[in-house]
Amino acid sequence: MSTQYECLKSADLYAEAFGIVPPDALLGKEVWPRQPGFFIRKAVVVAEQAQVPLSESHAEDPAEAAPPPAPASPLVMELAQGQFGLVPTWVKSASDAKLRSTKLAVTRYETMSTATPTRETWLNAQRCIIPMQAFLEDDWRSGKGVPTRIARVDGKPMGVAGLWERWNQGDEEIVSYTLLTVNANSHALMNRYGQNGNEKRMPAILNEGAYGAWLSAPIDKAREFMRAYPANLLLANPVQKK
Repeated sequence: MSTQYECLKSADLYAEAFGIVPPDALLGKEVWPRQPGFFIRKAVVVAEQAQVPLSESHAEDPAEAAPPPAPASPLVMELAQGQFGLVPTWVKSASDAKLRSTKLAVTRYETMSTATPTRETWLNAQRCIIPMQAFLEDDWRSGKGVPTRIARVDGKPMGVAGLWERWNQGDEEIVSYTLLTVNANSHALMNRYGQNGNEKRMPAILNEGAYGAWLSAPIDKAREFMRAYPANLLLANPVQKK
C-alpha cells in the first residue's frame, strides 16, 4: 500500500475530531517516510494523593491506618510529533535508523506482535492514532499507476491505528511511528489498488468512537480494532495533475 498521506487541513480539526489540544503550527500538507508528522498517543495523568495525617489514637488498627487506594488514572490523549517510519530501540546508529525507517512506515497488523522491529513496541502497548485527511494509492487497473486520493465520504478526518517508538543513543533521540494495515482483498473499494497480483492492503482506519479504546485496551483485546473500514464510507478520486 502507499506510504503517503495528507495531514489535517487546519489546526482546529485536531480538537474537533479527536478532542485534543491542537498544534501551534501545522506541518507540510503531505507526509511520506522519514518526514515529520503528528500522531496521537495516551498520556498518563498521575492523580495526586492527599496526605492525610493519621491520629495516634486511631492508628492502632493497621486496616484503619492504611491510606485509601489511588483512583485509576483517566485516559488523556495528547498530540505528539515524530518521524513517519518506525525506528526500533535496538538500532545502533542514527544513519542505520534512517535506512530502516523507510521500510517501517507501514506495518502489517498480522505480524506486528511477532516481527523483530515492532514486537517490543507492541508488547509495551505503545499504540497511537495517526490523524489524516486522506491517503494516496495507485490505481493499476489500466496497467499504469494512477495516483488516487482516498478520503471519507463526509470529508471528516480519519484516525488510523499505529505504533510509536522512542529511540535514544547518547544525546540523539528519534521519536517515530508506523501505520498499521489490514487485508483488503475482498474490500469493495480498496481491492482496486496496489500492484496486480499482490495482496491488497489498506490502513486500519478506526471508528470515531473507538479512539480512546484503541489506546487503552488490554493487549489481548487490541487486535479486535484491526478491521477494514466500510467501503461505502470512503470516496476515491484520481489526483489532478497541475
